[in-house]
Amino acid sequence: MLSFIRFIDRLNERIGHAVAWVALAMVLVQFLVVVMRYVFSIGNIAMQESIWYMHGILFMIGAGYTLLHNGHVRVDVVYGEASPRYKAKVDIFGTLAFLLPVTAATLWLSWDYVINAWKVFEGSTEGSGLPLIFAYKTVIWIFAVLVFLQGLSLLFKAVRFLRGQELGYPVLPYLNGRLEHDPEAVKEEV
Repeated sequence: MLSFIRFIDRLNERIGHAVAWVALAMVLVQFLVVVMRYVFSIGNIAMQESIWYMHGILFMIGAGYTLLHNGHVRVDVVYGEASPRYKAKVDIFGTLAFLLPVTAATLWLSWDYVINAWKVFEGSTEGSGLPLIFAYKTVIWIFAVLVFLQGLSLLFKAVRFLRGQELGYPVLPYLNGRLEHDPEAVKEEV
């Protein structure tokens, strides 16, 4: 189980770092669109659509990375000052009752939607737009899989903590085979 947790954490960490570059590209393209439009009175629909694509990619594919680093919004009134054991129990319940079912439902319910887009190689409704909507819709699946996997990692970490196999909670990301921030925080596996 620990090797599975490490794999998921490293996967979402690497994907998160890679997708962060999309933010830079999005800013640069947006700057270029603004300069072209307001300085040179030139519009480019494909460039404008690419900004929408990058925005969606950034947030959808980066969602697993955000969950890995405990960056999603929680109800702090209930969770914020709670004990580590209580937090672990809330994470187990929330993951089993909400996170995993919602990501599985997202994958299931989007199946025909994405497949149909691929069947016709769906493109932009604009004549000069990007012909890549079929590929863009596939990001829904990537989102669902990455968040589902990171949810499993979160679940396993919470269970390990409640069993006494982790010293602190929330458990920090497993990167490079150990916890990233505190290499001494993990008990050695026997």
